[in-house]
Parts: sequence; C-alpha cells; structure tokens
Amino acid sequence: MFCADLLRGGVPPLESMSPFVQCSRPLRAVLARGSRRGFLSTLREFSGEQASVARSQPSGFGVNIRSLAHRVELFSIHQHQSHVGRAGVHFARSIHVTRAVSQETGTITKEEGTRLEGKEYESIHATIVGDGTVGLVTLDRPKALNALSHALMVEVVDALQAFDASPKIGAIVITGKGKAFAAGADIKEMKDKTFVDAYASRFVHHWNAVTAIRKPIIAAVNGYALGGGCELAMMCDIIIAGERAQFGQPELNLGTIPGIGGTQRLIREVGKSRAMEMVLTGKHFMGAQEAAQRGLACRVVPGEDEALVAEAISLAKEISKQSKPVVALAKESVNTAYEIGLTEGVRREQVLFYATFGLQDQKEGMSAFVEKRSPEFKDK
Repeated sequence: MFCADLLRGGVPPLESMSPFVQCSRPLRAVLARGSRRGFLSTLREFSGEQASVARSQPSGFGVNIRSLAHRVELFSIHQHQSHVGRAGVHFARSIHVTRAVSQETGTITKEEGTRLEGKEYESIHATIVGDGTVGLVTLDRPKALNALSHALMVEVVDALQAFDASPKIGAIVITGKGKAFAAGADIKEMKDKTFVDAYASRFVHHWNAVTAIRKPIIAAVNGYALGGGCELAMMCDIIIAGERAQFGQPELNLGTIPGIGGTQRLIREVGKSRAMEMVLTGKHFMGAQEAAQRGLACRVVPGEDEALVAEAISLAKEISKQSKPVVALAKESVNTAYEIGLTEGVRREQVLFYATFGLQDQKEGMSAFVEKRSPEFKDK
C-alpha cells in the first residue's frame, strides 16, 4: 500500500491495509533534505524486508512497504510544510505508526515512539515512548558493537539533558541496538593519544555529565557491556539485564586501565575480590545471572531484546507516575549513600526528607493515604 492513499485523505480500514512498519523518522524531515536513502534505511532496519519511495503526486511522496512480520495497529497523519528538492515549497504529510503488532502472535513488538523534536543524531536514536513519559536512547553503531566514540557520547549527553529538561519525561532508558549494549570505548580514537593529549583535553570527562542527570536512568543491557559500556551502565541508576548480558572490564588487555569510573563503581557493586579478578585479568566476564545475584543488575529479563526494552520502559513508566521532584530527591539521597560514609549520608538524607515537607505532593500523598485513595501528584 502506498502512503499516497493517505496523502489524498483516505483512511482505509485496518483489515484492508497491507502489512506496515513504523516510520521512526518523520517523513517531513527526510523530504526537507531531499533524502530518501536515510528514510528507507530506517524502515529496513525495523522490517528487515523491503521498502521503496515513489512520488505519487506533485505535493507529496508515498512509501511502499512490504513486511510479512508486522501489521499496523494504530496510526496518525500530520500535515507539514516541507521543501522537496528544487521544486520549492510543498505540503507533505508524515505517518506516525504508534504500534507494530506481530502477525503470528498478536503481541506488540514496537511501542509508540516520537522522535525528540529538533534533534538530529548520527549515532543514536532518541525517542519519547511510554505514553510520552519516558525518554528512550538507543545506541546505534551495531557494526562497531556500539563502540562509544566521542561523537556518540556527545549525542548521548545531549539527549539525556533534553529529556531531563522536559517536564513530561519522568525517567529515561538507555539500550543498544544489535548484539551489544556497548562493547567499550572507540579504540581507534584513543590509540594515538599521548598523556598530554588526554590530560589537556580532559578526554572522556564529558561522560561525567551522565551522572548529573536528575531523572532516573535505566540501562537495558542486551549483550556485551564491556569497558566503557560497562562503565556507562554503572553510571545509570538501575540496570536490567537480558539473558545474553555480559559485563566486563578488559582494559588491561589494551595496556591501560578503566578510566570512566570502572575501578571505583565496580568494587562497590560486586565486591573487591570479584572486581579485582575482572579488572586485573581483563577477562572472567560476569553473566546476567551473576550480575543479578551480586546486585550489579536488579533482575534478568528472559526472551529477546524487545522484551528487555519493554520491561525497562514499563519500569520507567511506573517511576514516571511518582512526583518528579520527590523522585529527584530520592535519587540524590540514594546516590549520597553510594558515594560517602554512613553518618554523613544519614545527615544528608534527613535534610532531603525535611525538604519534601515543602512540597504540595507530600501533602497530597499523605492525605491520599489517610483517605484510602490513590494520590494525584502535580509535581509541585
């Protein structure tokens, strides 16, 4: 089926539509650059099958998609003004498919996603999911096992900060595309650096901005989380592991040491002996089950990557229902315990506890409890 049918205003019934996949990038953005290749690539990545673009009329493009695995569940159409090549200004419509449903099982395989407005990224995808309350960052360098290049991490920080500033987003999920969460930092970028280069430029220092995000970050670790990938996961507030997850710090095999918090955070998570074994050998990686047993991950999610990400989004949605300022205070309090001694940690916790009594949400929460009803938080 061609999107041209929709451009003309016709909305056929679901049963008459050909199998369809989600257009994760707005059509208008592609038309504005006169590029079909990037849009088709996005479609193929999701469907794994065929997609083509055909010009159906002077005012718009249609998209022909073949997919045996999915059908459309729900979609919406939006009209936008776009530049199409040299043809001047035209009106085009973008299709936003909110769900993709497996033809075989009838289960949802792709949640609704809206691209982060005003952002164009090369190495990641940043989308808003979970009824608009969850930010999802997907690392997208699968051929390099999502190696964490400087450019990628700049984009990750930018997306996290954008989600952190959004009043609607309550929590954030980070995951990786393909068979790795992230298999380390980009070695090609590092191999020729000197001490002066690294020290003067404060190399990888910008990674620390991840820990400055106030909203909770959940790492959905699907596959390898090695070196910088393991360190990025540990910077997050919660780790949920897929069955294939593997955590490790193999930097000694490269003649260096972990440099983005690996030696500091890993010992706090798994204990000195296990952390020493992993760091000093550069191998003896930790699987998903052990990670959950030791507390590095909160739990293991069986099944494919889609199930893992769906579980992380579900948890993020649950967190998003709470009062956002109270969640931020709770996150700060827990991190204080992680970073300093018990006496000072308890003192800071009590100060933050007292601070909640200045919030309307505290009054609402306690009143709701006494009145035996669900609270209605206003994030104030």
